[in-house]
Amino acid sequence: MPMKFLAFAAGLVVASAALAQAAQLEVKDAWARATPGNAENGAAYLTIVSPTADRLVSVATPVAKKAELHTMTMKGMVMEMRPVEGVDIPPGRPVTLKPGGAHIMLLRLNQPLREGQSFPMTLNFEKAGPQPVTVTVEKLGAAGPAPAARR
Repeated sequence: MPMKFLAFAAGLVVASAALAQAAQLEVKDAWARATPGNAENGAAYLTIVSPTADRLVSVATPVAKKAELHTMTMKGMVMEMRPVEGVDIPPGRPVTLKPGGAHIMLLRLNQPLREGQSFPMTLNFEKAGPQPVTVTVEKLGAAGPAPAARR
């Protein structure tokens, strides 16, 4: 009996640690820009905070055929956008995916993104696992998410 209890207790500790990681990781200010009527692609942005190191490895959403993690850099006067395998999340430091930097590329949109709408997205982390988030669509050309009071 004591061995079964110890095995059960050990299992609870491991499960609790995994749940604590997922519960403590926070995704804030998920937003996307509205897209013109004929746009095939869009982008989403957000901030991730985790008390422990993790890595965002993939993204999925029903609003696009494919979602990819991308980075944007300037090479001379040319802006280059490239897919990346993941985004490292250092412990205790916010990581913001934003215009002009790392972002989530929404490829082959099913329909245009319209201001005021929202859509679901799932972020997949190495340690925290899948994390659902709701993305709010801001106006065309928005520089960031609208303040919470206006939503």
